[in-house]
Amino acid sequence: MTDVFREFQSLFDTHKATLTWQPPTEVIAQFSELYNGIFVGNQRLNLTRITSVEDFWEKHLWDSLVALNLTSLDIPTMAKVIDVGTGGGFPGLPLAIAYPEWHITLLDSTQKKITFLAELSQDLNLKTQTIAARAETVGQDPIHREQYDLVTIRAVAKASVCLEYALPLLKIGGVAILYRGQWTPKETSQLLPAIAQCGGELIDLLTCETPITKSQRTCLYIQKKKPSDPHFPRAIGTPKQSPLAPV
Repeated sequence: MTDVFREFQSLFDTHKATLTWQPPTEVIAQFSELYNGIFVGNQRLNLTRITSVEDFWEKHLWDSLVALNLTSLDIPTMAKVIDVGTGGGFPGLPLAIAYPEWHITLLDSTQKKITFLAELSQDLNLKTQTIAARAETVGQDPIHREQYDLVTIRAVAKASVCLEYALPLLKIGGVAILYRGQWTPKETSQLLPAIAQCGGELIDLLTCETPITKSQRTCLYIQKKKPSDPHFPRAIGTPKQSPLAPV
């Protein structure tokens, strides 16, 4: 067993009260391989600034998994999932390891990152798909529009921009999880009109504290209630230049 494996195992055990789901040994081994793969790839690609084992565990593994830990969403066993703006593969790759029955697509606009993630997924025997494209383009593509049970989107842009990227990809009844940090009731009230505008409804908002650095994490759960306006997502760059809400 590697040092990374032992440290991950210790961290999951030490902070098990913060996650109701605990990974078996073989899953921790895959997480260790994921860390090693990201560490190597980071030497030639700007995948993440988080490189220590402890920080990686908290800010990438724990942070990716906690969104599903906090809620009792009714997600299909063979769910179609897309991780928008996946960057270094988060939360998509940890979810692909934890939920191998899901069909997970990793979407990012940077071809080099997507090529690397495709290679890493193959090395880890993960059944992920990868797309190098802008979210605005994919959201208007009939192959992807309204095809997903779950959309994850973390640290990509303002929450209202993330909404515009995510909601058109969801089936009716599907759920988007917006991973955020600090969050206030005022931001929620500012975001609600944009949620409705995109055809969604805020069904839950859960806040927790990270187990090591004691930072705030907030997850917004938005369910697709009706088809998104065909104009959404708008043309490339427009959602960020003219967001639907100030948050």
